[in-house]
Amino acid sequence: MKIGVFDSGLGGLTVVQAMTKVIKGANIFYIADTKNAPYGEKTPEQILQFSLNIIHFLIQEHQIEALVIACNTATSAAITEIRRQYPNLIVIGSEPGIKPAFEQTETGKVGVLATPATLTGEKYHQLSTTLASTSAVTLYEQACPGLVEQIESGEIHSLKTREMLEYWLAPMREAGVDTIVLGCTHYPLVSEVIESVMQRRINLIHTGDAVAKRLLALSRENGHENRGKLSGVLYTTDKISKDIVHNIFGRKIEIKEINI
Repeated sequence: MKIGVFDSGLGGLTVVQAMTKVIKGANIFYIADTKNAPYGEKTPEQILQFSLNIIHFLIQEHQIEALVIACNTATSAAITEIRRQYPNLIVIGSEPGIKPAFEQTETGKVGVLATPATLTGEKYHQLSTTLASTSAVTLYEQACPGLVEQIESGEIHSLKTREMLEYWLAPMREAGVDTIVLGCTHYPLVSEVIESVMQRRINLIHTGDAVAKRLLALSRENGHENRGKLSGVLYTTDKISKDIVHNIFGRKIEIKEINI
């Protein structure tokens, strides 16, 4: 099976990492659209066009059978139109795991870290409003402008990144939040820093595992036997931190720069 995966940068590799644990017998083609990153501060129209350009490349060059939008922001802005234009393609998006967070919290206080675009998206707003209205859980939402750029530049453990997270997380820590939704696929890469700032055992919810399981289920419905070896290529539209890529997978990965 040929699977296309894309994100504005490195974050979607956390989803690919989850996919490699359950998917077999597949070629994975990942595109990091670093030229247009971060998506979280672009308009929905811009994000949709970036997404369509990427899909066109993946279909023309690799004839993909499944597409994983490994970006919450792009999912919100583009998945409906992508499914309309490509009805025969398996299309799986990424969404903040608010529902499991509501189910797992013990203090009844849930934090959400996300890009500005995700928090203002209609789909997120509908889901969070519905859950909040039928539950005693209190939601603490925090947009994190600039955090994706810090991660993309390799500044995961830098003083500036810690200070940013301290500023955003201090109110959650003081309120007794015990579960935090990582509403951007980049954010699992700073999990250790988040846990350190929160100063307690914290339940971090991200969607890589859920996406991987959904892909496996849909691919099997389409006849995928899920056996054999995995192979992959990482494309980037601009410079990328090779060190972070290698750290995520524990080995060197082939990286090709493309212009789309």
